Amino acid sequence: MEDCIFCKIIKKEIPSNIVYESNDIIAFRDVNPVAPVHILVVPKKHINSLNELLPEDEQLIGRIYTVINTLVKEEEIDKTGFRVVVNCGEDGGQEVKHLHFHILGGKKLGTKIS
Repeated sequence: MEDCIFCKIIKKEIPSNIVYESNDIIAFRDVNPVAPVHILVVPKKHINSLNELLPEDEQLIGRIYTVINTLVKEEEIDKTGFRVVVNCGEDGGQEVKHLHFHILGGKKLGTKIS
């Protein structure tokens, strides 16, 4: 999508602090972090949300979780704990209409959902 901020980051039209990149996945630090470690893991294929996943996306989503596993080890939050969040739709807090996974860690995270 031409106006999608994540698609622009993928195309390198907008600078970002990339921590991982492959042919089908990119991960970068969130510009407005809510935790000491706040990384977004994004499929390069534009998928609006979880609601639009197709059966052929199954391997891609599995690879995303493998990347998440690698990144939490690199960030040294694998032993202390972390959270992976996927927001879906307006009521779910999804601000960018491109599927993405938030890795949050580096501090004790609360349990309250606001």
